This record gives sequence, structure tokens and C-alpha cells, in this order.
Amino acid sequence: MSNKKNLTALMGAAFIMATSAIGPGFLTQTAKFTELYGASFGFVVLMTTIFFVGAQLNVWRIIGVSGLRGQDIANKVLPGLGYFIAILVGIGGLAFNIGNVGGAALGVNVMFNANVTISTLVCGFIAIAIFLIKESGPIIDRFTRFLAIIVIVVVGYVAIINKPDMYQVVKGTFIPENPGGLIFPIITLLGGSVGGYITFAGGHRLIDAGITGEENLKDVTKSSILGISVATIVRILLFLAVFAVVSQGLSLDPENPAASAFKYGAGNLGYKFFGLVLWSASITSVIGAAYTSVSFIKTLHPLIDKHENKFIILFIFISTLIMAAVGKPASLLILAGSLNGLILPITLGVILLASKNKEIVGEYKHPKWLLILGILVVIVTAVGGLISLKDITKLF
Repeated sequence: MSNKKNLTALMGAAFIMATSAIGPGFLTQTAKFTELYGASFGFVVLMTTIFFVGAQLNVWRIIGVSGLRGQDIANKVLPGLGYFIAILVGIGGLAFNIGNVGGAALGVNVMFNANVTISTLVCGFIAIAIFLIKESGPIIDRFTRFLAIIVIVVVGYVAIINKPDMYQVVKGTFIPENPGGLIFPIITLLGGSVGGYITFAGGHRLIDAGITGEENLKDVTKSSILGISVATIVRILLFLAVFAVVSQGLSLDPENPAASAFKYGAGNLGYKFFGLVLWSASITSVIGAAYTSVSFIKTLHPLIDKHENKFIILFIFISTLIMAAVGKPASLLILAGSLNGLILPITLGVILLASKNKEIVGEYKHPKWLLILGILVVIVTAVGGLISLKDITKLF
């Protein structure tokens, strides 16, 4: 692989992970929690970022060194476990993708006041069109990178023009009010950032690009850090943008808190900007969810592996049809969130076990500090997953 193609794939892997982590659910949660906790939400952003690093660096390094996908690593740790994880990730990814398609449609609705159902079908077609191209990998890499830059620029613009009180932000970040009460938003945002398919989006992209082995570990680590940095920058800028609005005593619209924050912060232009942000975050999440979910389930049957792109298209097609028919699959998204809360401690736990298995990583020595941080993330997300189980009973 040429250096140029190598760099494109590394950047693509970073951005597909980052854009998967900042989908429509992330925008809404950040706006709601910022309104609820004020400057103290900065502490949530800080802690979530630390745990985010712990999960992603562990996963990327072990996938990179072993050259194996998450489900294949799981099967080597415990025969059959990989198939179970593949099914869980596939179900969770489909459920979340329905919300991602819906988020993209709402973005089009905000920008052009277009019919939501028609917008849903159009957005689904756009995502499908990318995978109709024979060599879709490089297209995905460039598309996600371009849209991630748009999100950063637009959110950064709204944050800057509203001039948030940075003294309050810094104080809330390091000396939060009632830190014990911030456990729930930390767990919620962490599950939405690295739950289910998101953890493996970048690593699986690198496998498909052929960038694996301990000799490429330095590049793999740089790619993961880039992805983490992009997602973190968007987190911080969105928090600052929303905090600048709510600190003025303005109440956000509970139906669409992030949109109302942009409208308050930059008028009707800001509202249109939010539509662009929502569409960009959602459509890239559609691509990331479909690509990574199918990269898991293709282990279940050689036919899926042989016709991977066709199954990705089918995945998006089904998500789009369900979204167009159902409209607001709230119960399905709650179930998906609960599944993601349960999937992360399992998948990350498997990765940590694999880091000590020579049949998987050879003579590679995994850093102890990463292992300890990973164990902490497993414990936190396991508790969060058990808490989220309580919400499942409300669906029935």
C-alpha cells in the first residue's frame, strides 16, 4: 500500500470512529444534560473522555496487533462467544441505525422544511449510493472526514459567538457540584460514545485497509488518537455552545433541545446550521453503523462475507424503511441503548483478556496502565448496563 493510500485509510478509520461517536443521540443528550447540570457537565465531558480513551486505545491496539476483528478475537478467547457478540452488535446496530436515518431526515427538515418521510428515503438513498460504488472504502474515508470538519466548524462558530463564561466552565469541570449525581450522565454518554459497534468502527476499517501487525502499531495508535481528538473537540465545543445559551436563563425545547440551543445562540441562521450539523452527524453515523455492524455479522456465514457491500446496502435499506414506516421508534432506541450498555463491558473485557493471550497477540506487551484503565471502564459500563436494564420493562 502506498503512503498516500495508507494515510487516507488511517484518517478514514479515525473519522469513521469519531463520526459514529457523535450521532444524533449524542447531540440531544449533550444539550439536555448541559441544561440540567450547567457548568458541572464539564466534569462529565472530562470523565467520559478519559473512559473513552481507555476503551478505544485498548480495542484499537489489540485489533491492530492481532489483525483480527472483534468477533474473531472473542471466538479465540472463548469458542462461540464471537458469534454471540456478532448477533448482539448486529441487533443493536440496526436499532441505532433507524434513529440515525431519522436524525438525518430531521436535519434535512430543519434546513429545507422538507417532509420528514421523504427526507428519510432520500437520506437512506444517499448512504446506499456510497456503497454502490465498487471501491467504497476511500469514498467513505473522504466523506466522513469532510462532514466531521463541517460539524467542528459549525459547532465551533456557535460556541465562539456566544462567548461562554470560561471561569464557570473550568470551575464546573474540576470542582463540580454534587459529583455523585453525575454518574448517570457519565454512563449514558459513555454508552452512546463507545457502546456496541462504535468501539470497533475504526479498528475494523484498518483491517479492511490491510494496516495491521505490530510493525504498524505506531500508525494505528496515531489514528485512534486522531479519532478520539475529533470526537472530544466536538463534545467540548457543543457543551460550550449549549452552556453559553442556558447560562443566560433560556430554556431549551424538550422536543429538540440541541436545535433550540442553536436557534437561541445564532438566530434562524443558527437553527439552519444545526440542521447541517444534525444531518452530517447522522448520515456519517448511518454509514459507520451499517459498515461496522455488517463487519461483525459477516462472520456468521461466508455468503455475507462474499457480498459484504450488498448486505451493508440491505442493512441501510431496512433501517430506512422502518424509520419511514414507524416515524419515531423510541422504544426500539431505548432497547438499543440498553443493549449497548451491556455489550461494551463484554467486548472490552474480551479485548483485555486477549491482550494477555500469546495465541492472539504473540510477543506483544500491552501497557499496564491501559489494562488498568480498561478494567475500570469495564466495571463502570457493567454497572451502567445493569441500571439500563430497568428501562427495558417499560417497553412491554
